[in-house]
Amino acid sequence: MKGVILAGGTGSRLLPLTKVTNKHLLAVYNEPMIYYPLKKLIKAGIKDILIISGSGHSGHFVNLLGSGKEFGVRLSYEIQDEAGGIAQALGLAEDFVDKDNVCAILGDNVFEDDIDLSGFNRGARIFLKDVENANRFGVAEVDKQNKVIGIEEKPEKLKSNLAVTGLYVYDSEVFDIIKTLKPSRRGELEITDVNNAYIEKGKMDARILRGFWSDAGTFESLFKSAEFVRNKKSK
Repeated sequence: MKGVILAGGTGSRLLPLTKVTNKHLLAVYNEPMIYYPLKKLIKAGIKDILIISGSGHSGHFVNLLGSGKEFGVRLSYEIQDEAGGIAQALGLAEDFVDKDNVCAILGDNVFEDDIDLSGFNRGARIFLKDVENANRFGVAEVDKQNKVIGIEEKPEKLKSNLAVTGLYVYDSEVFDIIKTLKPSRRGELEITDVNNAYIEKGKMDARILRGFWSDAGTFESLFKSAEFVRNKKSK
């Protein structure tokens, strides 16, 4: 299993904090934001990890993380030249992943739970969280065996309260799927379209997260994430 941290984007919702650096390098309490997804991948036993970022601050990631020796892993780096969406960024990892499976995580997501890779061999897996106001997210419907029946983006009528988080596991077929995608109305290749392709093939299952989860891409969610980490470390 290879790991990919998707750390691109402009961080516009966090201006002026992101005027001179990438949002994934901002502090979440006492560590840089990117440490949290990195440590989750490492705890899951993943040793080969690719960090994909925009060109503006790519050198900052290298300065901070280096080769990965400090963390006992091998780190590689890739540049996303334009903001083309999560799926487009993941497509840049094709040569790195080769024929292996890949665990992809958004660089601004903070998870309390460990990554459950048990029983995964082929297909895809997403990680869901029961949340209030689920219609702000992609919302998944699952059966009793945790097989994913469908995902709707920001639905008006909810079929569940299970939000799709920024953590995904795929086999190498994901790169063939990404090559078939067409840009959405906002001009990006959407990860939801990747997920729906696996659902149509009946090849996606889910794990339900019980602990804390948040992205840290707004002032409020950044504060909430820092507060969670502070409380957890003070216990």
